[in-house]
Amino acid sequence: MTRTLTSKGAATRQRIVEGAAAEIRDRGVLATTLDDVRARTGTSKSQLFHYFPDGKEQLLLAVAEFEAEQVLGSQQPYLRALHTWADWRAWRDTVVAHYTEQGQHCPLNVVMSQIGRNTPGAQAVSTQLMERWLGELATGIRHLQAIGEVGASIDADRAASALLAGLQGGVLMLLSTGSSAHLEAALDVAIENLRASAGR
Repeated sequence: MTRTLTSKGAATRQRIVEGAAAEIRDRGVLATTLDDVRARTGTSKSQLFHYFPDGKEQLLLAVAEFEAEQVLGSQQPYLRALHTWADWRAWRDTVVAHYTEQGQHCPLNVVMSQIGRNTPGAQAVSTQLMERWLGELATGIRHLQAIGEVGASIDADRAASALLAGLQGGVLMLLSTGSSAHLEAALDVAIENLRASAGR
């Protein structure tokens, strides 16, 4: 939304988004109707269309943004503070635990598939998520470089990209097979390579 909301309005909109996300997790995108969302969130039809005048598609995009935020939120506080190898291990374990618990149902993937991954809105959500994720990882790598724990010749942005690509591939394998082994291997190898780059 481009217009500025009051604090009460923002809270109402957020309640609708979170309620829609919960409904979709329980029922699936196709089975979830706007009436279901209204019933779950205790909002009127006029309220719903006040915040989402374009209807379900606009609401789904807001849900996708919310679920993308959950992806990063589930990795905190470790992702924003990758200062030691212990921090990286804690982050790695948190990522594996999150996706293992999630299993073969990825809420963000479900919503994005319904919106259409090639639509401008969906691409914007994906791009913003990946840029923020990459930024946090690259910052962590640069911190380790500054204290001599990662080789100075390593391109932090490129290493972060490779790490995230491996992570995403591991998640895809988990969604396909139900096994977290590939995800664990991708993270372990990437982190081991970073440690080895310092020649220690």
